[in-house]
Amino acid sequence: MFKKQDVKQQMRQQRRDLSRTQRDMTREIQSIERQEKTLEAQIQKAAKAGNKQLATTYAKQLVQLRKQKTKFMGINSKVTSVSHQTKSMEANMKMAGAMAATTKVMGSMNAQMDPQQLAQTMQEFEKQNAKMEMTEELMNDTLEGVLDDSEDEAATESVVGQVLDEIGIEISGKLSEAPSASRRALPSAAAAASASKGPSDADIEAQLAQLLNP
Repeated sequence: MFKKQDVKQQMRQQRRDLSRTQRDMTREIQSIERQEKTLEAQIQKAAKAGNKQLATTYAKQLVQLRKQKTKFMGINSKVTSVSHQTKSMEANMKMAGAMAATTKVMGSMNAQMDPQQLAQTMQEFEKQNAKMEMTEELMNDTLEGVLDDSEDEAATESVVGQVLDEIGIEISGKLSEAPSASRRALPSAAAAASASKGPSDADIEAQLAQLLNP
């Protein structure tokens, strides 16, 4: 049982047959042209010999041979035209096959893609992205506030340190290096008792005077 050929195999076989026919036609035409040259030489020879009857016979043969050559050339031209058409049809078939494969792929992609689902996905993405940006902005504002407070506190401590340095007191805040009792009189018991209740304005002024004039 013979296997049925597909369209591509049939086209390939037809192209081979046409090529073979073209080669056969070309060989026949070349053979006729050689016979033409032989008859022409014989006609010239018979004419030189004065044999008009023989020259006429050769001439008739030459006429028939040229008619045969014209027919072969016409057939060869048609075969060539059919061969070109076959190649064009084969190219069109390949193009149609490529388009069919592309259409199939496009159909498969369209079947897998749901426009409504895609739109919902894009909306959800935009929503989550906006929420992320808002969260990031709030975090940045919070961090900036914290950093600003710490920077203000650091700046305040720096100013206080400069003031204390100017009056000869270390940042530790301890008054151990303040003028001692040997250089300044110690406060009286009444003053100490008063200090325990809270310094008066006079006490504060006295302490500032001592700090400024050690």
